[in-house]
Amino acid sequence: MNTQFKKGVLELLVLIIVSEKDCYGYELVEEVSHIVDVNEGTIYPILKRLTNEGFFETYLEESKEGPVRKYYHITVSGKKRSKLLLQEWNTFSKSVNKFINRKDNV
Repeated sequence: MNTQFKKGVLELLVLIIVSEKDCYGYELVEEVSHIVDVNEGTIYPILKRLTNEGFFETYLEESKEGPVRKYYHITVSGKKRSKLLLQEWNTFSKSVNKFINRKDNV
């Protein structure tokens, strides 16, 4: 997939996934990878930025399979951000699809 297409949607995907359930970083990488091919180096900076901007809170939890994990929890402002981005995405994708599917488009 085109890198620029990916960059535009990753924040939205991360917000939606965390709004459904609290996740730790690698778990998010796996979830997003089912939709778009990404690696840890792409997702962690997004998580850091969203946390710094107040859209996520973090907490630590013991793991049965290794070290303590940092979980991400969406805040009220994160839910608002997710809703806003989803509305923008729907408007954008409808406009692009409408253009692409024009009868006179060859």
